[in-house]
Amino acid sequence: MLTQLGKTFRRWSLAALLMPLALSALADNAQEQAAAKLAGLLGGADTLQGRFSQLTLDATGTQLQESSGLMELKRPGMFRWVTEPPLEQELVSDGKKVWLYDPDLMQVTIQSMDERMTHTPALLLSGDVKQIRSSFDIEYKENGSVSDFFLTPLAKDTLFDSLRLSFKDGLIYDMQLTDAVGQRTNILFMSLRLNEPLADSHFRFDIPDGVDVIEE
Repeated sequence: MLTQLGKTFRRWSLAALLMPLALSALADNAQEQAAAKLAGLLGGADTLQGRFSQLTLDATGTQLQESSGLMELKRPGMFRWVTEPPLEQELVSDGKKVWLYDPDLMQVTIQSMDERMTHTPALLLSGDVKQIRSSFDIEYKENGSVSDFFLTPLAKDTLFDSLRLSFKDGLIYDMQLTDAVGQRTNILFMSLRLNEPLADSHFRFDIPDGVDVIEE
């Protein structure tokens, strides 16, 4: 009797030890599948052009800021985001440098490109899709023609704590970022045009005469 109980106990103990490993393997497999699907959707857009509207809310849901403008992306790492008045700004990257132009301040800030996707959300849409899995934990849900991806940065020094990317019929239409204090920024993409030619020169910024230049 004791021998049989011992054998049963050993089987239970072994199952208890193996269960976390099995669950971990399933989780890793789900992560890899989600990352591969997201990379496929993003990687299909060599260029992307369209409009965006952006809404920022605090943790209580109070509106902090609303803006709209034009966006253009080219893989790898090139983008142009033009925010229209009254919050006029222009953010441009050629994949090596980033220019931030503020017409109200008559100022241009120039920085080296931070290739970490967690520091440059625009790089998620235009950067190297191979970096996605090494930068985020990823969950994925699909409902008909809509695919939602929920990304959590693996690094600690990030601009946001969580990110949701939503695709409809294979094309991105919504991005939501949430930071450490609960502030949410929602970006809705509209009138998108996929894989139309865009010259690399389009993603270099010509500094206007008379503006202050800050190079970091």
